[in-house]
Amino acid sequence: MTYPRYPDRCGFNAMLPPRTPRPAANGRISVRYAVVGAGFTGLAAARRLAELDPSADIAVIEATTVGEGSSARNSGFISPSDIPGGTSASAVAETAARNVWGTEGFDWLVALGKQYGFDFGLEKSGRIKAAATGHGELAIDELTEIVAALGLPHVRLTRDQLKQRAGTSYYQMGLFTEEGYLIQPAALIRGLADNLPAKVHLYETSPLIELRRHSKWHLVTPDATIEADAVVMAVNAAVKGFGYLQDRLVTIYTYAAISKALSESDVPQLGSMASWGMLPSHRLGSTVRRIGRNRIMVRSLYSYERGVSAAKAESELRARFHRRYPDLRHVDLDYVWGGTTALTMNGAPWWGKLDDGLYVSAGCNGAGVVKGTVLGKRLAEEICGKPVAAEVKRLYGTANWIAPEPLRTVGFHVVSTLERRKAGAES
Repeated sequence: MTYPRYPDRCGFNAMLPPRTPRPAANGRISVRYAVVGAGFTGLAAARRLAELDPSADIAVIEATTVGEGSSARNSGFISPSDIPGGTSASAVAETAARNVWGTEGFDWLVALGKQYGFDFGLEKSGRIKAAATGHGELAIDELTEIVAALGLPHVRLTRDQLKQRAGTSYYQMGLFTEEGYLIQPAALIRGLADNLPAKVHLYETSPLIELRRHSKWHLVTPDATIEADAVVMAVNAAVKGFGYLQDRLVTIYTYAAISKALSESDVPQLGSMASWGMLPSHRLGSTVRRIGRNRIMVRSLYSYERGVSAAKAESELRARFHRRYPDLRHVDLDYVWGGTTALTMNGAPWWGKLDDGLYVSAGCNGAGVVKGTVLGKRLAEEICGKPVAAEVKRLYGTANWIAPEPLRTVGFHVVSTLERRKAGAES
């Protein structure tokens, strides 16, 4: 198996009207470019290839159906820009340079939604970083110092203020910053896939089962063989299943749940803000956001290289939801699902040329909507002869080597155990 077979339906996709998938690839197909993976990176690469080489036929193959893959299974937090990790001139300059590209990717997605008339629930929400532990408070203090020194708009929030804004008194304190948006990720990826340029041919339920090279690349699916001059692998950690980047990427499963719709009498318990997203102070903590006017989403729970049982995921997420909203214990979960992301040791992606005519962008590290879009665009530009590789690596770095098994698994479990203890109530 070279791609995650999700046993559950993506909650964001299930909330949308039914969509008719494109047919699977069939027979012998010859194209100039083949893109593996109809996520944010793959669709951006395909669209940009069509812009730069408008006479070329382009095939995009997707293992599952659009809206059920990993790209729709995130929390729906996006931003055109990041906050620097420090106040030094170098940290500020590096972040500002990346933010130029982030803004480009964000603006491109917004413009495509407007051009083709699809709504993906874009809401300017800002971000709440919340702390439930002493360690979390220290992290909030550090972030506050950074945003204050840089003159970025922000508001420190007490427990009572968090309760007023987001309806929960679970956290000790928080920090609100203005930069940040919420989206319906399944609506966005479906909108992008259903409005591709005419020369881009999307084939769904067409998993890649073999990749080989003769004079050209041959991509074998269950019912087709696709011949291409150049191939883009936009499948994140699933690229390891084809023998590539096994010493650079690990697969992490994460889980999310959306509550049932609250009754009108319960809606005020979600706070006064019509739209809000709350991030934990610790990276292994739980992410919480409001969905529409009467639902809550909780994302938490991490596992290494393989998923946990559906029963465990549901039980753990229900507990996290009810700890934060004890007065909503009578409200159950409506959707529970898992998804994968690819992590690298140093948080940098692996991007570029793997072999003659074979290119990859992998290792989104849980931030793939805008960054994946930009890196997909840049990969297409590199393929078409625009020299962008040096700038990509300057801005984002490149994934470090990871120790082989069994050291990798042992190391992950040791570190994750320590980090879970540190996260404590943030989980």
